[in-house]
Amino acid sequence: MSRVRVRYAPSPTGYFHAGGARTCLFGWLFARRHHGQFILRIEDTDRTRYQEESLSDHLGGLRWLGLDWDEGPDVGGPYGPYSQSQRLPLYRQHAHKLVETGHAYKCYCSTERLKHMREQQQRRGEPIGYDRRCRELTAKERVEREAEGIVPVVRLKVPLTGGTAFHDLIRGEIRIRNSQMDDYVLLKSDGFPTYHLANVVDDHLMEISHITRADEWIPSTPRHVLMYSAFG
Repeated sequence: MSRVRVRYAPSPTGYFHAGGARTCLFGWLFARRHHGQFILRIEDTDRTRYQEESLSDHLGGLRWLGLDWDEGPDVGGPYGPYSQSQRLPLYRQHAHKLVETGHAYKCYCSTERLKHMREQQQRRGEPIGYDRRCRELTAKERVEREAEGIVPVVRLKVPLTGGTAFHDLIRGEIRIRNSQMDDYVLLKSDGFPTYHLANVVDDHLMEISHITRADEWIPSTPRHVLMYSAFG
């Protein structure tokens, strides 16, 4: 991309810590070195672990370190709002677009069934993941489940063969077999997106050019690459 736009996107589920400060510092320095924009985005869609006091802790910690931002929830900007809980219609629209184009599907499995499935997989020594039971439901079967009042989640239809690769500026090309990924949830039954969906939608719409984050996110990156491909 012709201009550098990087983001630091904390989740207010815990307090500001050294790892977050380190990641933020790299992004901030990169943006300032290339005369780009540094964006602060609040990824607050995990409502079960949300802690209101941790948000002020993150903002206060960044200011204490002297790391300012060009766009964010408190300063505004042309790509707002910058808190994901205020962007829910965008995520729902994008999730349903993937369903319409055949890249995702609605899953009606109950929490109890999923728990039992995982226990059985663990007992058999199999990889833990969704068994794709709802992937090929007919239109009639979907109507029947919704008539029962079941509110579905939306799952990405991960290719069953091949692999997904991406280029990391530090580690080079990284490739993961698609068979190692299950059909993960994009939109939860409460209408909130998972981290994966919201992250990809916002990085695209906010025109983020470079992503700097810790090694722990490497296994998630192929999921995001698959979503970018599905969206075209």
